[in-house]
Amino acid sequence: MDKYADIRPYNDEEVAAALSRLLADNSFIDVITTHTLPTWLSRWSALCRPLVRSQLRRKWGDFNTVKQVQNEVARYLEMLIHNTTSKVTYSGLDSLDKESAYLFISNHRDIVLDPALMNWGLHSHNMNTVRIAIGDNLLQVPYITELMRLNKSFIVKRSAKAPKEMLKALSHLSSYIFDSLDSGQSIWIAQKEGRAKDGVDQTDPALLKMLQLYGRKQKLPFSEYIKQLKIVPVSISYQYEPCAVAKAKELVHKQQHGSYVKADGEDIESILEGIRSDKGHVHISFGQPITEQCDSPEMLAETIDKQIIGQYFLHPSNYIAAGNKHEVSDEEQLDFMSWLELVPEELKKQVLDMYAEPLKRKVT
Repeated sequence: MDKYADIRPYNDEEVAAALSRLLADNSFIDVITTHTLPTWLSRWSALCRPLVRSQLRRKWGDFNTVKQVQNEVARYLEMLIHNTTSKVTYSGLDSLDKESAYLFISNHRDIVLDPALMNWGLHSHNMNTVRIAIGDNLLQVPYITELMRLNKSFIVKRSAKAPKEMLKALSHLSSYIFDSLDSGQSIWIAQKEGRAKDGVDQTDPALLKMLQLYGRKQKLPFSEYIKQLKIVPVSISYQYEPCAVAKAKELVHKQQHGSYVKADGEDIESILEGIRSDKGHVHISFGQPITEQCDSPEMLAETIDKQIIGQYFLHPSNYIAAGNKHEVSDEEQLDFMSWLELVPEELKKQVLDMYAEPLKRKVT
C-alpha cells in the first residue's frame, strides 16, 4: 500500500506517463514556446505546438527514471546560472557527510531557485539531491504539478482548513519527512510559509511543531526526536533579490489596504520572473547539524535562526542599502544605484529596507 501516493514525488515507473501528460498539455507547450522560440515566432504559439512537441519528444522520449529527469534539469540549471548570475558560491558543504541524509531548513527568497541552487551545490559536490517541500497553492496548474513531482518535490497541503483535516494532513507530512530521512533521502523545507518579502529571515515554530508530530506518535521527547532529523540550517543570499519589486509592491499594498490578494497566475509569473531576472552573485551557506539541547520549538527556532543569520553572506547591495557605503567600492555602488533607478519611486524605501534587513539582524 502506497500511503504517501497523494503527496510524494513520482517514482521511476511513473516518469514516462508523467512526461506523456506534459507533452499533451497545450498550456505547457505554449509556455515553452513563449520562452524558448524567437519573439516573432512565439507569437504564433498554437501553430508552433507540433514543432515544440516533436522536439521535446525527441529529447525526453526515452526518459524512464527520475535521475534522467534531474540530469536534464541540471543541464538547464547550468545554463540559467551562466545567463542570470555572475557566480554561485557555496560554503559548509565539505563538513557534511556525503553518506548521511539531512533535513535542510533554509531561509526563503525565491519559490524555485532556493532549492534548485542548493541542489546544484549538492550535485556539484557528488552528494544526493533533496526532496523538496512545495505548497499545494503552487500546484493549481496541472503542468506545474507534473514538473514539480518529476523533480523530487513533495506536496505540503496548505489548503486544508478544518482543524481535524489540517492535523491529519500535517501528521501525514511529518511522517513522510521522517520516513524519507530514515530511508536516506535528504529533505529541503523553508523556515516558514511563503518567501521573506521584507528581508526578515525567521523560523516559524509552527513548522517545527509539524515536524515533531511523528515524534509525538512515537512518544519521544521533543529534543530527542529533533536530533534524529539531523537538521542543517541553510542561508541563501542573492546580490539582487529575485522579484524584489513585486515583493515590495505586495508589502506596500498590505500597509495601505490591510491585505493583498494574489491575481490568478501570479505565483507562476513569480517563478518565471525569478528564473529570468539577473541575480548577480548568489551564495549558499550550509550550517552545522544541530546537536544542541532544544526542549521546545521556540528554542529550536532560535537555534536555527542563529545559524542562518550568522552565516548569511552580505553583498554590496546589503551594505549600500543599510548606509554602509564605506564597505563597498565605487563601482559596486554605481552598479546598485543603476539597478535601483529601475525601481518605481514609491517602492524604493521598501526595497532598500528589504536589502538592509540582513545586515541589521546580523549586527544586533
